[in-house]
Amino acid sequence: MKTPYALFLFLFLCLGIRGQAVYMNPILGGDYPDPTVMREGDDYYMTHSAFDYQPGLVVFHSRDLVHWEPISYALQTYLGSVWAPDICKYEDKYYIYFTVAFPHARKNYVVYSASPFGPWSEPVDLHIGNIDPCHVVGEDGTRWLFMSAGKRVRLTGDGLAIVPGTEETVYNGWKYPQDWQTEGFCLEGPKLRRIGKYYYYLNAEGGTAGPPTSHMITVARSESIEGPWENSPWNPLVHTYDKSEQWWSKGHGSLIDTPDGQWMVIYHAYENGFQNLGRQTLMEPVHIDRDGWLRRDENLDVAKPVVCPLEEYPLPDRKACLDEFRIGLEWKFYKSFEPERVSVRNKVLTLKAKGNTPADSSPLMFVTGDHRYEVEVEIELEGDVTAGIVLYYNSDFFMGTGFNRSRRIRYRKGEARTGGSHLSMDTNSIWLRIRNDEHVVTGAYSYDGVHWENETWGMDISGYHHNTLYEFQSVLPGVFAAGNGCAVFRNFTYRKLNGQ
Repeated sequence: MKTPYALFLFLFLCLGIRGQAVYMNPILGGDYPDPTVMREGDDYYMTHSAFDYQPGLVVFHSRDLVHWEPISYALQTYLGSVWAPDICKYEDKYYIYFTVAFPHARKNYVVYSASPFGPWSEPVDLHIGNIDPCHVVGEDGTRWLFMSAGKRVRLTGDGLAIVPGTEETVYNGWKYPQDWQTEGFCLEGPKLRRIGKYYYYLNAEGGTAGPPTSHMITVARSESIEGPWENSPWNPLVHTYDKSEQWWSKGHGSLIDTPDGQWMVIYHAYENGFQNLGRQTLMEPVHIDRDGWLRRDENLDVAKPVVCPLEEYPLPDRKACLDEFRIGLEWKFYKSFEPERVSVRNKVLTLKAKGNTPADSSPLMFVTGDHRYEVEVEIELEGDVTAGIVLYYNSDFFMGTGFNRSRRIRYRKGEARTGGSHLSMDTNSIWLRIRNDEHVVTGAYSYDGVHWENETWGMDISGYHHNTLYEFQSVLPGVFAAGNGCAVFRNFTYRKLNGQ
């Protein structure tokens, strides 16, 4: 009997090549941008930009850099769009420094905790502008934040305030070739690590979106936190050179080491043709050459299995807990955190209605990195409520399927389109299904969960991404309830479809 190809692939991924472990990028699929990672012993912790999703700053834990489990969330207060955090430990506390941009001027904050599992403090305003703070300790024990545009500022000893008058520009970046197609110079996303006698200073340049070849990771080094900073002759460390590549706008990197001294760089990128999934988290091995410079394998293709001298990994299943409606871990609100709206019991979600439409209902959503999937759920209405399933970019651009006590409703470009779809029976309960097949979205409904009718509408949402709509959001599937009363969601199912 012939062994199926899928089994060969499984053994290849699990057992590796010639005894070495392999993994597939992305290590976190879907909208996980601006990764920041730290290690403590055998444990790794990572978080990402939260943007307008709440609760924000979800902290992930791993023992192998490939499997990541959400363990806590550090921000329960909606302050605005949360950008480019930095997670670190200093003495006996864990800190996350982050930027808030929109709807007001850009400001920077910090939260702290005695454990990465939380609870986390309320956000502390650092009373400084700029973006993308990174915590680093000088050789004399002083604490600093490095920020975008090559700036730095000194922190007080407790890390919860800046020292007035210490902000200064210490680095001007690496000048990439003038004929490169980028979004702009955009010197940002600093990440610093001391390795041996050098501080290595990673920056993002070229802009985080725009052309496929925009973003990159550049490296400078110095023997002192005071500089001067010498640019690497091998810059950029990571970059997309052609639009034919699978991963676009690769950049914003964080260095991380393993307990046995191997080095990796973790960064984000858009997937070619699937920008509406957001910037996904990728990883590749790097090394320090005999001249003390960070280098990557120039022959490495991150779109293929990556051979890596780490441990061997089983295949991940990050969707296993979706039907448990774990609020703040897999599931998150849009621009608010209102746990009082939610009751979960035996995998049944009761969601108190808010607003009048999905736009102002603060829907409950989750991240997916799949190209083809279905979401299905049974919904029961309690009160004067409209409820359903959405694929949500922001309050102006979403699409979905829903119903109230009189009719089914479809949503297109953020607007309700009833289309005369009256219910064929008097009911307050219905099954709804929405399918996203490589951006082509269709729907179906059922009155018993067995016999299904396809909806007569369809839509392409391939343009729902930052380059056309801004705000750095992504298309997230989720559920909503609007009006007065609540909606009960049962038998929630997420399916990745074959063919991806």
